[in-house]
Amino acid sequence: MEAKDKIIVALDVDDLDKAKSLVESLAPHVWCFKVGLELLTAVGAPKVVEFVRSLGGEVFYDGKFNDIPNTVAAASKAAVGLGVKMFNVHASAGIDAMIAAVQNRGSSLVLAVTVLTSFEENNAYLTFGAPSKAKVLQFARDAKFAGCDGVICSPQELELLGKQANFGNVFMKVVAGVRPVWAAANDQKRIMTPAEAIKAGATALVIGRPITKPPTEIGSPVDAVKKISEEIATVL
Repeated sequence: MEAKDKIIVALDVDDLDKAKSLVESLAPHVWCFKVGLELLTAVGAPKVVEFVRSLGGEVFYDGKFNDIPNTVAAASKAAVGLGVKMFNVHASAGIDAMIAAVQNRGSSLVLAVTVLTSFEENNAYLTFGAPSKAKVLQFARDAKFAGCDGVICSPQELELLGKQANFGNVFMKVVAGVRPVWAAANDQKRIMTPAEAIKAGATALVIGRPITKPPTEIGSPVDAVKKISEEIATVL
């Protein structure tokens, strides 16, 4: 696997004009593009997915489904019908909801969102009543039981998840909260560099602003991706 196959670009923009140059220039250099709630809401999911695919990009549909099982099943079936590479569901929606997503995934991959990378320990306790690592492990076990293809977590949980023998190598660990040393952390709290995350066992990295809005000294988004790929290649 090449370094570029480890990179998912977060397409966090609010219209297709802003997305166009990013997809066109980056598609040859990355695995796929994460389209999230901002763009999906502003433009409409079918239009967004068709647009990205027409420019040669694969789509990670970041809808974060979090509802009763019947609704999650219907939403999953609709996302798969758009031709997405993968989509996600909140593990906190419960095992039945994740099973519903898995049963309707078609040829797409299903990832379970564990604990958001913006959460600090106080947030985790207030929301889940437990430390973030404990909840990530529980959610990952639930996701594995439900048949999900993997989880989305922060880099800080990779070592913990890597010790779970029953997960195996095929259970994906897609990591958000990745920041190269030359990029600002922004609102992410539990972060690592790309090389650190891959070395710790990440299957793929979701990276947004360091690529889409790189520091002036780095250059263009393509320059940023190439720099990140070079860093990843040192530990593959």
